[in-house]
Amino acid sequence: MTLTPPPLSNDCFALPQGVDWTPVDQALALLQERLGPVTSADTVSLSEALGRVLAEDAVALRSNPPQPNTAVDGYGFAGGRPEGAQVLPLQEGRAAAGVPYGGTVPQGHALRILTGAALPEGVDTVVLEEDVRTDGQSIAFNGPLKQGANTRKAGEDVNAGEVILRRGRVLTPADLALASATGLSNLVVRRRLRVAVISTGDELVEPGQAAGDGQIYDANRPMLLALMQQFGFATVDLGRIQDDRAALAAALDQAAEQADVILTSGGASAGDEDHVSALLREAGAMQEWRIALKPGRPLALGMWQGAPVFGLPGNPVAALVCTLVFARPAMGLLAGAGWSEPQGFEVPAAFSKRKKPGRREYLRARMRSGCAEVFKSEGSGRISGLSWAEGLVELPDGAMDVAPGDPVRFIPFASFGMS
Repeated sequence: MTLTPPPLSNDCFALPQGVDWTPVDQALALLQERLGPVTSADTVSLSEALGRVLAEDAVALRSNPPQPNTAVDGYGFAGGRPEGAQVLPLQEGRAAAGVPYGGTVPQGHALRILTGAALPEGVDTVVLEEDVRTDGQSIAFNGPLKQGANTRKAGEDVNAGEVILRRGRVLTPADLALASATGLSNLVVRRRLRVAVISTGDELVEPGQAAGDGQIYDANRPMLLALMQQFGFATVDLGRIQDDRAALAAALDQAAEQADVILTSGGASAGDEDHVSALLREAGAMQEWRIALKPGRPLALGMWQGAPVFGLPGNPVAALVCTLVFARPAMGLLAGAGWSEPQGFEVPAAFSKRKKPGRREYLRARMRSGCAEVFKSEGSGRISGLSWAEGLVELPDGAMDVAPGDPVRFIPFASFGMS
C-alpha cells in the first residue's frame, strides 16, 4: 500500500490580519493548526521499521501470552494449598517452553514444569522449585499457596485484536519486540521525511579551507545536518550558496525536487543580501515571522514549489534555538509523527538574572548539583555555549527577576530529540 497525503497550501504560514510581533505560543499554535503529514506510507518488514513513523494503528494478530503459562521453574498442580505441610505424588514427564505436556495432570498430582511452558490440562498453580523437596516420586512443600500462583494468564499482556501501537508513533526496539510477539511481521510506516539543508552567505567557507578577511567557517550546516539525522529524518546536503539570487533560486529548485522540507540559514531577514526572504516574497509565498523570543527573532517561512521552507537566522545559536523550538515540532507533523511538546522540569536556578518583559528567552544551560546553571555569556555569537550546554532554561514572556534557588524551567536537549 502506498498512500500520499495532499500538498500543503501556499498560504499555510500566513499570519492573521494585523499581526506584527508574534508571541512564541501563538506561533507554535499556528504551526500546529496548519501543518500535516507530507510523506507517503508504505509497508515494511520489522527489520526495516526502526525509527520510522507508523502510518496506521498496529493491531495484535495473536494474544501475548497466547495461552496460560508458568512464570517460574517448579511444579504445577490444580488449586491452591492451605497452610502447613503439603505432599503430592509426582506425575511422570514434564512441561517445558515449546515442548508442552501432552496429557492431563490428575487432581492431587503435580508435574515438573519449566519457565514459559504452557500450563497442561489440570494445572493452574505452580510452586517454586526452591520451595520444594522431592524424592523423584513425590514433592513436599509448605503452604499456603494461592490458586494461580506463579502463572500467567493468556492475553494478560495483550489480547488479539487489540491496538498495540498508535499511528504517529516513532518505532523503538521495544515496539518491534511487541509487534513480533503479537504475530506481526510487517508494519505500515511513513517514508522518512527528507530535509534539504542550505547555508547562505558570501562570508562562509568550508571547514578546512583558507578563510580570508571577513570570512567565517560554516557552522550551521554541519550542526543542522547532524540534528536532522538525530531526529530520524533523511538529509539532503545542498552546500553553501553565495549571496547570489539566481544561484539560490537554483538551489531551492533542486531542494524542492529532492526533499519534502527545506531548511536554510541566513538571508531570512529584510536586508539587501537577504535573498531567501526576497525569493519567497517574489514567489508569493513568504511570511516573515517576527517572533518575540531571544535569541532568533526573524524566521522566514514559505513555500517553494510545494515544499515548505524554514528560513532560520544565520547566527548558529539562534539557528539552533529556532530549530528546536519551531522547526522540530513542525517537522514532526510533516513527518506524520504528530506535534511534540518538549518535556521541561522545574529546578532551582544557580544564577541571577533580571529579565525585561516582551520576549521569551532561552538560555543555554546545564544541570549541576541539582541546579540549573547558565552559560557565562548570553551573546548569541558564543557558539561554545552550545557545546557546553545540556539544554535550555526557558524564561516566560513577562518580566522576571531570577535569584539563586528560584524555580526555573529546564528543558534537556534530549526532550527535543537532540543528544
